[in-house]
Amino acid sequence: MTTTLTDNAVTFSVTHNPNPASAEARAKILEDPGFGSYFTDHMVTVDWSAAEGWHDAKVVPYGPLQLDPAAAVLHYAQEIFEGLKAYRHADGTIGTFRPEENAKRLQSSARRLALPELPVEIFIESLKQIIAVDADWVPDGVGETSLYLRPFMIGTEAFLGVDAAKEVKYVLIASPAGPYFSGGVKPVDIWLSEDYSRAALGGTGEAKCGGNYAASLEPQQEAYANGCKQVLFLDAESHTYIDELGGMNIMFVFANGELVTPELSGSILHGITRKSILQLAESRGLTPVERRVSIDEWRDGVASGAIREVFACGTAAVINPLAELRSKTFTIPAAPDTAGEVTMGLRAALTDIQYGRAADPFGWVVPLNS
Repeated sequence: MTTTLTDNAVTFSVTHNPNPASAEARAKILEDPGFGSYFTDHMVTVDWSAAEGWHDAKVVPYGPLQLDPAAAVLHYAQEIFEGLKAYRHADGTIGTFRPEENAKRLQSSARRLALPELPVEIFIESLKQIIAVDADWVPDGVGETSLYLRPFMIGTEAFLGVDAAKEVKYVLIASPAGPYFSGGVKPVDIWLSEDYSRAALGGTGEAKCGGNYAASLEPQQEAYANGCKQVLFLDAESHTYIDELGGMNIMFVFANGELVTPELSGSILHGITRKSILQLAESRGLTPVERRVSIDEWRDGVASGAIREVFACGTAAVINPLAELRSKTFTIPAAPDTAGEVTMGLRAALTDIQYGRAADPFGWVVPLNS
């Protein structure tokens, strides 16, 4: 069956999956969804062309995309993406967290990758459209389960000249998710990459594009080989200052009440969880500080007790305490109060807002169903 739904910006046609997962199969998946392993019955697609602009918005059964072998994304990596979650609240509503920030960051990434900017209204409407057909896939929230939403955009024009694609597709898929780290929220050791850089000034570090993550995969394998869960990068220019992890921002809790995170210098992703934590910190009596942090300051701060806690943050993991930092040449032990009051207090405050367990004084939660 096909129906049509209209918002102020675009008309979405809805074609329901004729063979959706059974209630029993879905329930079994939701018992232990893992992260990024299963997908809902539907997806959203919206096309763009230089001639027509954004058009042909659809909700369709989840399935393979058909691409020409010469599609721009396959040869010149014209691809960007976002990540956010849908949370089921106790009153039955389903909400998401600061989606307008994801929409704006997708636009920023699009500018850097020479892709068209998707209007914020269409981005948010696409989230509502997939929840309208796949609401049953949103877990109950027990154990911090959620429905992970992955919007992305690819260049689909078929050509082999090095130029910006004039045909593009926006896609939204959804995946029920449990904790990002399989062991739950506990301190993890991380690996310092001394041979690789994540991004350089003037590069694509501030864009959320696949190429940045592809560049982190080899050092991430090195991290696994050394018993670490994540890889940390230093700045590409001096290899002195902390940049970010392969998929998360990093923060330091100082004994003087400062919450310090590396400044957005042009190579660090503008994390939405990062931004939210800085606002939460101020409301909880901490002093948020954005500045450069050297690897020597980290080492000396832990040794002296000036740095009390260290944690990583991002949409998938929310907040996760960091323990030991290892490298080929040295080790920095876990901070004295690892997984301490500040780290876990901020985590609890943030997740309580996201899951509707606490008041939302910032107006961050946006309902996706009525």
